Amino acid sequence: MTELIDWLISTVQSVDPLLRNLIAGLAIMLETSLFVGLVIPGDTVVIVASTAVSNWFDFGWLLGAVLLGSLIGESLGFLIGRLFGEKIRFSRLGQKLGESNWQLADTFVETRGGLAVGISRFLPVLHSLVPVTAGMTRMKYKVFIRWTVAACAIWASAYVGVGYAARGAYEQLAGSLKFGSLIFVAIAVALTVLIHFAKKRLERKAEQLIAEGEVARASVAGGQESETEV
Repeated sequence: MTELIDWLISTVQSVDPLLRNLIAGLAIMLETSLFVGLVIPGDTVVIVASTAVSNWFDFGWLLGAVLLGSLIGESLGFLIGRLFGEKIRFSRLGQKLGESNWQLADTFVETRGGLAVGISRFLPVLHSLVPVTAGMTRMKYKVFIRWTVAACAIWASAYVGVGYAARGAYEQLAGSLKFGSLIFVAIAVALTVLIHFAKKRLERKAEQLIAEGEVARASVAGGQESETEV
């Protein structure tokens, strides 16, 4: 086990830092883009790349590349929505994403505005649809990018930090304990499970906010109908 982990880490470290950062930034840019973002495991690429970070200088460069890639991807999604939103949504490929998912993104953005943009960065499917949906609304880009910067900074710092800390923990455990590599794997699995449930909890919170938004929108629509009848 130790030999395998050592080989994986050394393989990642053997990649030129500039190329490694470029790959990580490109992967996360594609992950935050419509359609492509549903199949590109950008978070996995970032964590793997961060295991090769050797000092705070490398950490800062990788963090900057990931953050820049995230902002470019999100901004491209917003631009696509602003220019081609309806065509994209009702295209054959757009409909494969499911009309229900588009409607969720619609309600989330319309009722929660920038907060929806921030939360969506941490959610599957919605992280690709919300930027496009936001571009289709009257939301100003400066509002969109303000929430995007905040969310992407938290996301990028967390993932790069996890990979960097994981490698450091492994080196300490493997060097001081006989079964250090097994303990490290157990910790990694536990951390993966923790992240999974954290995302699930955030998904439930987003679903709650969306449901509340739907109720509020229905209430407003009902009130307008009543005024019209009067």
